[in-house]
Amino acid sequence: MFNRKLSLLLKVVSIILAVGVSSVSISLLVGITRLDQLLGIQKQKSDTAKTSSDRAMGASAQSITPATVQMNEVPKPFEGTIIYQAKLKANEKVIALTFDDGPSPKNTAQILEILKKNNIKATFFMVGQMVKYFPQVAKQVAADGHVIGNHTWHHWYFQMDGATASSEIDRTADIIYKTTGEKTTLFRPPGGFLNNGLAQYAKNQKYAVMMWSEQSGDAERRSPQVPMLVKNVLKQAKPGAIVLLHDGGGNRSKSVKALPEMIAGLKAQGYRFVTIPQLLEMQAKEESAVTAASSVTTNHEHPNHQ
Repeated sequence: MFNRKLSLLLKVVSIILAVGVSSVSISLLVGITRLDQLLGIQKQKSDTAKTSSDRAMGASAQSITPATVQMNEVPKPFEGTIIYQAKLKANEKVIALTFDDGPSPKNTAQILEILKKNNIKATFFMVGQMVKYFPQVAKQVAADGHVIGNHTWHHWYFQMDGATASSEIDRTADIIYKTTGEKTTLFRPPGGFLNNGLAQYAKNQKYAVMMWSEQSGDAERRSPQVPMLVKNVLKQAKPGAIVLLHDGGGNRSKSVKALPEMIAGLKAQGYRFVTIPQLLEMQAKEESAVTAASSVTTNHEHPNHQ
């Protein structure tokens, strides 16, 4: 009898122990699962979200299909050359406004509005990275009828080998075209540096390397106040001048405020505004006319008596 009771008691104890071990195992399993959720699964979700975000940013410009393809060509004599200004007659009062380092969502938009109010077309030298980040702004520049030039991908100054220079310029040309539909033959070296490999590559690719003949000073480390920015532009104005301004690369609020006064002052001096291709086309026509006139004079002085 005693043995039976002892056997029964042992069975009960075994069952209780088994249930207890199972409960502990289940608790541990649930705890590990929760820990995995907190670490592994959340981490995986974060990585996935980051990847999606990166893909979205990278594809943002590509998703914009250019409505038309526009080729901003320059006359052949200017291909592969460095240009500071157009050489025009003293009475040919035209000037070209150029804007560097954009597009930027605030400054560029404000500048576009000012130009539109004054019925002015300008030339924007864009940084590839900025086109990638703000494709809609770049597209608006093109839609408003302005000309776009290449200002490299990163805006680097340092010495570059051929492969790096090629990447800086070609990647920018590609994203400008895919975003805006503009194929440009205009290049401006960041900082105006002509000996770090970029300008040479651009010249080899038949770009017109566009410098400038006057600047407001809006990109200086301690840029002047608005009245001095305006004065700098007005006092240097001359026929065929190329004016350097900035719509990106920092806080350009002073540039935006100065622009209407610059335009009003230049108009008061009798200037009208053109894009870089228009400016170079005017010089090419003047030079062609001079060549033709010279040829006529030469033939008149030395007629053919055969």
